[in-house]
Amino acid sequence: MTNNVGGIDRAARIIIGILLITFALTGMIGAWGWIGLVPLATGLFGSCPLYRILGINTCPIRTKHG
Repeated sequence: MTNNVGGIDRAARIIIGILLITFALTGMIGAWGWIGLVPLATGLFGSCPLYRILGINTCPIRTKHG
């Protein structure tokens, strides 16, 4: 899998995912909060299948030196 989720995007996904899951566990937002697993997983793995389909890449471009 190619990384297509950059640093700020990854951090935001992880934070939002954890918050949604926490809110679901505490009963603050109900069962739909478990959708937080999706941004958490994509943030941890650094790859988003929807980004790949849409051709989006928030990862910085790495160039080869030499």
